Parts: sequence; C-alpha cells; structure tokens
Amino acid sequence: MYVSESRGSTPAATASPTARPTARGLFPGRSAVSATVLALGTVSLITDVSSEMVTAVLPLYLVTGLGLSPLGFGLLDGVYNGFSALVRLVGGHLADRGGRHKAVAVVGYGLSALCKPLLLAAHTLPLIGAVLAADRTGKGLRTAPRDAMISLSAAPEVRGRAFGVHRAMDTTGALLGPLAAFLILRQAADGYDAVFTVSFCVAAFGVVVLLLFVPSRAPGLGLPAGRSAPAAGGAGEPQAERPTLRAALALLNRRELRGLTLCAVALGLATVSDSFVYLLLQRRLGVPDRWFALLPLGTAAAFLLLAVPLGRWADRVGRWRVFVGGHLALLLAYGLLLGGSRAGALPYAVLGLHGAFYAATDGVLMAAAAGSVPAGLRSSGLALVQTGQAAARFVCSIAFGAAWTAWGDRSALGGAAVALTVSMAMALALRPRGQETR
Repeated sequence: MYVSESRGSTPAATASPTARPTARGLFPGRSAVSATVLALGTVSLITDVSSEMVTAVLPLYLVTGLGLSPLGFGLLDGVYNGFSALVRLVGGHLADRGGRHKAVAVVGYGLSALCKPLLLAAHTLPLIGAVLAADRTGKGLRTAPRDAMISLSAAPEVRGRAFGVHRAMDTTGALLGPLAAFLILRQAADGYDAVFTVSFCVAAFGVVVLLLFVPSRAPGLGLPAGRSAPAAGGAGEPQAERPTLRAALALLNRRELRGLTLCAVALGLATVSDSFVYLLLQRRLGVPDRWFALLPLGTAAAFLLLAVPLGRWADRVGRWRVFVGGHLALLLAYGLLLGGSRAGALPYAVLGLHGAFYAATDGVLMAAAAGSVPAGLRSSGLALVQTGQAAARFVCSIAFGAAWTAWGDRSALGGAAVALTVSMAMALALRPRGQETR
C-alpha cells in the first residue's frame, strides 16, 4: 500500500494566452491555486482520513491478527495496488469521453467507500483479497480524472505548485487517519471493527463533499472543437483530437510521455510498499503493536511539510531533477533500515526520508506528464503513466514478500536497494528531453 473551478471562477485554461496566469485561492493578490484544486484537495483530505485509518492497521491486522505470512501479505499488497493499475486506463478513458471527469471520480470514490464495511465480514485470504481489489478499483477509476481536473485548472508554469497544494491537503488526511485509528484502537473493545466502521462514515462524507462542491465540468474542456487551449493543453495543442482508446494508447508515441512512463515503471519495480517499510521499522526497533498505527504519521508529516515547497521548486529548477532526487531519498531510507544502528533518531530519519520521497515524486510526476498530453486526452495520458507505475509496484510487492519469506527481511531489503540503484541509473539513461521535465 503506497501513500490524491468554482462555479463562479474563470479557470486558467480559458484565459488569454498573453495574460499573466493568476488564480484566486488562498492568497488574494498573489498567484495561487484555483478553487477547483482546493475543492478536490478537501475531498482527498476527507477520503484519506478514511483510507489511511484502514491502511494504518491493515498490515498488523493481517500479519498478527490473521496470521498471514510475509508472502501472503505481499500477495494482498500486490492486489491492493495491482487492481488500481488495471482500471486506471478505463477510468481515464471514460473521463475523457464527454469530459465526464467528475462523474467517473464520484463512482470511484463511492465504490471505495462501500468496501470499508465489507472488511468487517472478510476473514479469509480470498475474501479480503476481493474486498481490497474492489476498493482499489475505485481508486483506479478516480485518480486520473481527479489529476486531470487539477492540471486543467492550473497554468503550465504553476502546475507543480497546484499538485503540491493538493497533495499537501491529501496528506493532511493521511496524517489524521492513523491518529484516528490509534485513538479508536485504544478506546474500543473491538478495535479493528470500530476502525472499519468509522472509516466508512468518513468516506461517505467525502463523496457528499465531491458531489456538492466540485464543478461537473472540468475547466478547459468547454471550448468549441478545434479551438486551442494553450494554458491547459500540452504545448498549446488543439483540443480537436477525439478521446478514443486508440488515441490514448497512441500518446506513447510521444517521446516525452514514453520516457516518463518508462522511468516510472523502472523506479516502481524497486519501490517497496509503505506497509513493508513500517513492518521493517517495527521489527528493527521492537515497536509494540499498539503503537504501530502511529508510524505512518512520520511519513505523512514530512510529506505535508515538503509537498508545496518541492512542488514550487520543481516548477523552477525542473520537475525531472526533483523526481529523481525523491528516489535518492528513498534509497537513503533503505540504507538506514539496513544499517545496524538502533539510535532513537532512526525512525524519524527513515520516516522523514520516506515522506520526502513522496513529496518529490507523487504530484511532481503528474505535473511533468501533464505538459506532454493534450487537454482532450489529459485523463488518459496521466492514466498511462499511473498504470505503468502501479503495475510495477504490484510486481515489487509480490517479489519483496516472496524474498522476505525465502531469505529474510534484511536480504529482501538489500535486494530492493540494489534494484533501486540500478533503476535510477536506467531512469537517468531514459531521461525525457521535454520542456516540462527538464
């Protein structure tokens, strides 16, 4: 499990090409993010409270409570991410057809919310796998349309900031979710059941906020066919291309997008899931089970503090540099976990680097990819990159779980560190040469 237009506002996508792109948001009079980003950020904040409540306790619930082996947990973890990868292209394609970004996002958020109470009745590996698959199907459907709406509501030169603000709000939910789970586990007699029930209620509230406050039409998609949308499209391209599945797959013929996708796949193959990182940290430090749910707070706090600064920095110095630098932070976290130190600062350093990795890669990758995709195919193009990355992490979860079962946790993590080093070298060789990724 890995850690994303108001009704009366004018989106940046419809502004004059010569006008300075400004959006009214948190800071009047200054270049800020649009109301669409803030509304979507609020939805993500609420939804992440719900999802991270479950994510925080699920590894311990499955491994300790139900007695799954690391391989069994790796299979479920792979399902958790793999099914998301399978449906992202479908979600992106459906959203692009007729500009139904919000409708597809609502279906995705709603499906994930409905899965939360089903965990109460699932106690076997097949049933849990089915529930997690359905939950991740919802995530796969909603992610590309949501990110497309964010990119379409921001001018190209501030996309990194827009995604940074959204990810910061999203991560605020990721920070509150484990804390809520921790408090519920301490107070409730049937702690896990209570966590799953409260998680469903919070997720349902997020769907209501999405229905009421996010506009039905994505900014930048209301232009007549054939008119150009320079602020929203990739490199000022016209929006006349029909959003067919063939056109979406043909986006990989674009050198910049193909390079980004290959890099995301190569690095995803060596990205150990969050749950395994927390389990490794718990074993290294002997963290009691009752404190396990608090470990994700460290990652979320670092992500929250760094998402906006790194997003703005990526806009200035180049999104590609920041993206690769984020994986260097992850490699350093692996190194600390492999070291023999048990110093009190170890968890803070590991979780801080882990959060920095996400802050430098999650929204930054989407901001970079958006510049290589026309507005009419924005969801499909972003879904291509997300699908490649999620599929690679699916493979990594299964391989890491198998390696842990066969050779132990240290050998498995050592192999992941070597693989990440090789993947970073491959990513440097495949570096895209576009304006948005320099």
